[in-house]
Amino acid sequence: MFVRSPALQLIHQPSLQGLRRGIKRTWLTAAVVTSCALTTVWAQPLAHSPQVGAAAGSTSVSGAPADGRQSLPWRGAEQQQAAYLDTLKTLVGIESGSRDLDGLRALAKVVADRLSAMGMEVKTIPTRAPEFHPMLKGAELGPMVYGRKAGKGSKKVLLIAHMDTVYPRGMGERQPFRVEGDRAYGLGIADDKAGVALILHTVDLLARLGYDDYAELGVLINGDEEVGSPGSGPMLTELGGQYDAVLSFEGGGGRTDMVRLATSSIAIAELKVTGRASHAGGNPEGGRNAIYELAHQIMKTRHFGDADKGLKINWTVIEGGGVRNVIPASASAIADIRSLTNADLDIMEQALRKAIQDKLIPDTKIELTFFRSRPAFVPNEASVALARHAQTLFKGIGLPLEIRDKASGGGTDAAFAGLRPKGGVLESFGLRGFGAHSNDNEYVMIDSIVPRLYLSTRMVMDVGAGKVSW
Repeated sequence: MFVRSPALQLIHQPSLQGLRRGIKRTWLTAAVVTSCALTTVWAQPLAHSPQVGAAAGSTSVSGAPADGRQSLPWRGAEQQQAAYLDTLKTLVGIESGSRDLDGLRALAKVVADRLSAMGMEVKTIPTRAPEFHPMLKGAELGPMVYGRKAGKGSKKVLLIAHMDTVYPRGMGERQPFRVEGDRAYGLGIADDKAGVALILHTVDLLARLGYDDYAELGVLINGDEEVGSPGSGPMLTELGGQYDAVLSFEGGGGRTDMVRLATSSIAIAELKVTGRASHAGGNPEGGRNAIYELAHQIMKTRHFGDADKGLKINWTVIEGGGVRNVIPASASAIADIRSLTNADLDIMEQALRKAIQDKLIPDTKIELTFFRSRPAFVPNEASVALARHAQTLFKGIGLPLEIRDKASGGGTDAAFAGLRPKGGVLESFGLRGFGAHSNDNEYVMIDSIVPRLYLSTRMVMDVGAGKVSW
């Protein structure tokens, strides 16, 4: 439920209304006014009831796998769907392209306020790209929001997602939030504002259930994922080494539900060619055309790689010259490079460095910068155990869940968390959806809200309580 009052009120209502006859509890309801003047009532029990797991047909608060749809988490997720869509509308309504710092700060405040209202200790952390980044070169980036909540259980669980999008400011007017049938449309909705909303409502649902049988519940929402997470990557790696499980909320499939055990590594290659300027009409022979040399290098290297290894290069950005009647003295190009493994990036770098030794125009200068933007996500035993448990939970609500263990070319923040993990990392806890990075047709499937909210809630419960072994 959403309200506009900043008041803090104490109310009495049935615990997860309709779920448990005759059992009433006291809820503390916090209403927080955000910068968008749209606020959520986050409900939280004042005390954990030892009777909470005694609902008919289930053996615990989380319910047995065979009767997942009769459990409190499932019914609580059903009650959250309308509020979830309202949250999604709020998030989509704030444009937050990776270089839109004002939009990212506004969205970070919304997220931080909501996590604080649910009892989390929250920090908003500024980020900046490293000076040696080939494109961002030390630029300020979107902030991270990091929330923590201590519990009484045995395992620490971290939920991660990103709030930045690929879209420049102004495009939101052409793709506002709307619901048509079983689809919710909006700019950045599938990648990854639906994931951010799922995390907020997972934390909320756990609070409503009075569940704190985890050692610590953490949330990290970053604002630079779409540019490779150059500012937040180191912290993601650090936290991956501190938490027993990291669940990443990128999209959870298209037509069918899935989780991922692998994503690609990504690198950025930049070629800079320096030639010699000269008059294009009076003395072209006196110049050294940097564009010619750059084109020679691009054409020569465009087929480098190995399809069987998922190792590929695509030149995507090019600049050169500036005056029509002058032989260009400089030109540059940037390539996107993907691989299934981190080691294969070394093969690509070596091949490029060897290639630039062979020049079309001998007295030009060629510089190559090779920046490893994102590592590959390579699963360990713990990650596989998390995936299998997620699959079991979905089976318990009568739905299939595919485990994808081969990367398809995309890279995500799960890879940073999985570089030196304490436990397991698992990707794709978000909603099913389509059209990521599309400027007119990005949407998520509404019928995946309840199953996915149930799944993420149960995963926190079971992992936090030490019920998932590896």
